[in-house]
Amino acid sequence: MQQHRIDPGTKVNLSKCDPDDTSGFKGTKSKAQAEIARLVRKLDSLQEILYAEHKHKVLVVLQAMDTGGKDGTVRHVFSGVNPSGVGVASFKQPTAEELDHDYLWRIQKMLPGDGEMVIFNRSHYEDVLIVRVHALVPPKVWKPRFDQINEFEQYLTENGTTILKFYLHIDKDEQKGRLQARLDDPTKQWKFHLADLEERKLWPAYMQAYQDVLNRTSTSWAPWYLVPANHKWYRDLVISSVLVETLEGLKMEYPQTTENLAGVTVV
Repeated sequence: MQQHRIDPGTKVNLSKCDPDDTSGFKGTKSKAQAEIARLVRKLDSLQEILYAEHKHKVLVVLQAMDTGGKDGTVRHVFSGVNPSGVGVASFKQPTAEELDHDYLWRIQKMLPGDGEMVIFNRSHYEDVLIVRVHALVPPKVWKPRFDQINEFEQYLTENGTTILKFYLHIDKDEQKGRLQARLDDPTKQWKFHLADLEERKLWPAYMQAYQDVLNRTSTSWAPWYLVPANHKWYRDLVISSVLVETLEGLKMEYPQTTENLAGVTVV
């Protein structure tokens, strides 16, 4: 799955990146789903060690267009983890209090502590995406944020945070089908907003903005993974594979007790 990692200096052209690509797995969908189930169990085990060892911090960033699969990723990939050691932070339109501070202020409050994994459902990257597309601030404000974000993430990694960033790449036709499915299903209509259709009209501007994000902020310390996400099973396979491989690379161990338990029995 490392083929989906964007190495620093790589120039991404999203128009040439196939959201239907499943080349990272040589097998059937049913075999992939069995592998995902195995990886989810493994992730559960690794997250338990992460929590027990209380040494590492893990930040997972999910970004995508509307209907891109951020919620689905949280629901499926992280279905087995212990909620006591995992948090999900969703960043909506900034509140009045948040607007009184710098754009990273609300992000810093939600970062993981030792032994924790936090998933950002949208993130600080909204401040070089929606802010840019809707011209909420001028270019002289948002353009320097690429370097600011890189430096911020480098600071986090130097202080013990492992950062994994996933852009879930769908195409406009796939989004159309997913929006229509929400509209047609009374149990999902609460997810549909007329504003989604207005955002959809800005698709080219968003693609350019995302392309610049991937090209300018995929670093050795905080890499982006460009995940083909038209097929939900492949999205889950890529993300769970990368997570498990990364956590295994931390070489974590259960802590040893400091108490003398020799001869102790439970009565």
